[in-house]
Amino acid sequence: MHCKSIFDQALAEHRAILDRLPEGYPAIERLARLMRECIARGGKLLWMGNGGSAADSQHLASEIVGRFRRERRGLAAIALTTDSSVLTAVGNDFGFERVFARQVEALGQPGDVLIGISTSGNSANVAAALRAGRCMDLTTVGLLGAGGGQIAGLCDHALIVPSHDTARVQEAHILIGHILCELLETLP
Repeated sequence: MHCKSIFDQALAEHRAILDRLPEGYPAIERLARLMRECIARGGKLLWMGNGGSAADSQHLASEIVGRFRRERRGLAAIALTTDSSVLTAVGNDFGFERVFARQVEALGQPGDVLIGISTSGNSANVAAALRAGRCMDLTTVGLLGAGGGQIAGLCDHALIVPSHDTARVQEAHILIGHILCELLETLP
């Protein structure tokens, strides 16, 4: 019975968050349009996060470069979480807090969209990169949880999942990410 209660509780918590997701639809649609316009202008989407959010960054960037549901040309997206040589060199030389900011400085261009994923809203390296992006006129976006934390204030657009539970926040982030991918493929 113990396993069944864990299962039931997880589903109930997941449903409660999903039931609130439609409240965020206007913000999700605005963000998808902004991303689409960025790419149409020749810009790119830069994704970052730590741990599971790093994996989500890679996953979503790959859906955008490759395809999500429809055959189309590749769209410009980069996960700043994937180059182990850059991550370890920058981490060693400048500190882990700078691993994303340094890449933003090297790869970001005005008008690009910089997306930071953080379940706590307080990831120091994501915050540092968003600050760097703002200084360089990138559009800053946060996929956040736990009320948004310090990162919410660094974002031009913050999508905040109403939960402090890391697993539930991550589940909502990947759903929001998949919705963004589909909108990128279907918006005019």
